[in-house]
Amino acid sequence: MNFMKRILMFAGSISLLYMAGCTSKTEKKEEENKYVATNPLRVDTSFTKEYVAQIRSVRNIELRAQEKGYLQNIYVDEGQFVKAGQVLFRIMPKVYEAELLKAQAEAKTAEIELQNAKTLADKNIISKNEQAVAQAKLDAARAEIALAKLHLSFTEIRAPFDGTIDRIPKKLGSLIDEGELLTSLSDNSNMFAYFNVSEPEYLDYQTHIKNRGSNKVGLLLANGEHLQYQGEVETIESEFDNETGNIAFRAKFPNPDKLLRNGETGKVLMTIPLHGALIIPQKATYEIQDKHYVFVIDKNNVVRSKNITIKGEMPDLYVVDSGLEEDDVILLEGVQKVKDDDKVQYQLQKPQDVISHLRLKAE
Repeated sequence: MNFMKRILMFAGSISLLYMAGCTSKTEKKEEENKYVATNPLRVDTSFTKEYVAQIRSVRNIELRAQEKGYLQNIYVDEGQFVKAGQVLFRIMPKVYEAELLKAQAEAKTAEIELQNAKTLADKNIISKNEQAVAQAKLDAARAEIALAKLHLSFTEIRAPFDGTIDRIPKKLGSLIDEGELLTSLSDNSNMFAYFNVSEPEYLDYQTHIKNRGSNKVGLLLANGEHLQYQGEVETIESEFDNETGNIAFRAKFPNPDKLLRNGETGKVLMTIPLHGALIIPQKATYEIQDKHYVFVIDKNNVVRSKNITIKGEMPDLYVVDSGLEEDDVILLEGVQKVKDDDKVQYQLQKPQDVISHLRLKAE
């Protein structure tokens, strides 16, 4: 009898242990299926938007020959920095020097003729009109001197401003035609960055310009590094491009290190202020064919995917343009584990707490 009691007691213990084990597994399974959810957060913030930019020198001109002749001297090298007024090239000046000497000789002759005419006119040997004709000949001769000097000066090509020499396609001894390109000169002390802005963004910029506090912009270089100097939006073109619907902005950047050169590319970084923006963590979203989706949990704990449009992007955060409301409950973790119409258990976290754990905190 005692033996049977012991067997029954042992069997009961086994049964209790088994039931306890099943309960523990069920609770563990339920705990494993409990997800973290949150709400979108409405805040005043800002985000940085990138615009592809073309970088241009504040002054970039072509230097062309104004006279025909042989290229006699090249005083500079490609890539060299030159000062305003510095002689860069000389086209063989012999012909123009001869023309100047001829004009000076003719002017000397005209001076002598005028002096003789004046003496004779004073003695009433010739009329005053003849003296006036002699004066006119001298004036014409002096004009020829001025013209000859001008042509001679054209044989020296000087830098009109401080800048950097571009490629020099012609070599010493080349026959240069009038108007032929000798090189280009760039003033890189400051640089312009031109970038295109859409019509809605242009309207937002103009409407909220007083609230921006600053029109400063940054520049992301082609190697992924940021220019250490900030630029400033200076001007906006007068018309939209009919084909693209964009309008060109121009920002000016200081370039004391001469890092930027004419023709470079980069990305202008503009800070866009947002008032009452709706933000969500990026990890709460997923993409299908370049469209963004989130899982919204309804009052019955059922998840359904919802398409949203993104207005801006910050590290770890998206600014939502449409598709969500402030009181929506969105799945934060387990986005890749659930599917439409799944019923889930979740733990709701305050959006402020969620964002505080991200790298970027909403301001």
